[in-house]
Amino acid sequence: MTRTLITMDAIDLARWQFGITTVYHFLFVPITIGLASLVAGLHTAWYRTGKLKYRQLTQFWGKLFLINFAMGVVTGIVQEFQFGMNWSAYSKFVGDIFGAPLAIEGLLAFFLESTFLGLWIFGWDRLPKKVHLASIWLVAIGTMLSAYFILAANSWMQWPVGYTYNQAAGRAELHDFGAVLTNKVALVTFPHTLAASFLTGGAFMLGIALWHLLRGGKERQDLFRPAVKLGAVTVLVAAVAVLVTGDIQGKIMTETQPMKMAAAEALYETSQPAGFSLLTIGSLDGQREMWSLTVPHGLSFLATGSWNGKVQGINDLQQAYEQRFGPGSYKPNIPVTYWTFRLMILFGALAALVALLSLWYLRRQGRSPSKWLVRAAIVLPLLPLAANSFGWIFTEMGRQPWIVFGLMQTRDGVSPTVGAGSVLTSMITFTVLYAVLAVIEVALLLRFAKAAPVAPAGAESESGPELAEPDAAFLY
Repeated sequence: MTRTLITMDAIDLARWQFGITTVYHFLFVPITIGLASLVAGLHTAWYRTGKLKYRQLTQFWGKLFLINFAMGVVTGIVQEFQFGMNWSAYSKFVGDIFGAPLAIEGLLAFFLESTFLGLWIFGWDRLPKKVHLASIWLVAIGTMLSAYFILAANSWMQWPVGYTYNQAAGRAELHDFGAVLTNKVALVTFPHTLAASFLTGGAFMLGIALWHLLRGGKERQDLFRPAVKLGAVTVLVAAVAVLVTGDIQGKIMTETQPMKMAAAEALYETSQPAGFSLLTIGSLDGQREMWSLTVPHGLSFLATGSWNGKVQGINDLQQAYEQRFGPGSYKPNIPVTYWTFRLMILFGALAALVALLSLWYLRRQGRSPSKWLVRAAIVLPLLPLAANSFGWIFTEMGRQPWIVFGLMQTRDGVSPTVGAGSVLTSMITFTVLYAVLAVIEVALLLRFAKAAPVAPAGAESESGPELAEPDAAFLY
């Protein structure tokens, strides 16, 4: 095998490893962000009303939040090591830019989360109630701040701003930190990600609460009904927010990365107006369409805000990029980009549909949902997780061949001295380790999701005696 083939193999393997570990890590992030605020809301309800059921629900969802938070921290640490191990050239290039936002994320946001989460865990019946309540709200704020600084760094990869290029050092250097934090891509990506996180957290709460409504008696149904309503309303409101912010994001994406928008529709020829295909059957490489179900003018509105707007095609953009950046292919993987965009929308819409049906059933004379709806709710938490994963795959794959748009291609960011064998070994190790962690995560979630909420010692719920299993007092 020649040196060139070894290098190319290392690049492909490094990309696969980063994709596997990043998507896995991001399974926990949106649940943590969304569930933190929902737990804080339940805690607030208990503080304001004094009703025991809200304390029980707060501690019940708090356990599940802590499991996800811990797993997110463990898997997030791997990301930092990957930059230095497999992507040293990329790390050198972006280090001066990423240093500031990621340092603030660690020293401010994560410090806020971890410190006040510890106070919240061990502060039950020890801290003053106001201080204890403030602790969980600071945790929720910390998760959102953490997301913002990380998204600011990622948005710089999508649309570099606030930098100067040091030719001698061969890297980008920070010139305007304010420009990095107020990057127009970051300003729209942040609310879109938050909305998706609340959609995920709400679906997580709704699915588990619906399961309890079916499995439990009247006491458990009365206890979990508020959680069903809170989860369903959160999903529906978040779905609208995802739709609105996604519409804005589509227009920003067309402005900054028109090739990504063209690839999202597999639009090879510039069109005015351009339709949006809901489903297409075509060749494997995505270059030839055989049949499609299309919404007329849909892509024009999504990309430009006008039903008759002009959308540049892949072929014209390829020519323009060759003139600007030199010879080479500037097309991403069209089938992957096309389908991940649609699967993202599909799974998010299905989650909103289940939430809508849940509220409809609850309003029917207060009866519990039918068994088929609760069975659907069992898979409900997985729907927004799939939508988030496909959304990030679309975001990153659609930017290819760039690792930093317009400045560095992915092939130039890989570590030059790390061979394919080393990358393959680490990829297999991480994959096996993450598979073990997945088993542990699912086992813990199932154990504590099935257990009914714990009532304080010697207390009775408003609907009757304690419902909890003895081993469900984990962390409290």
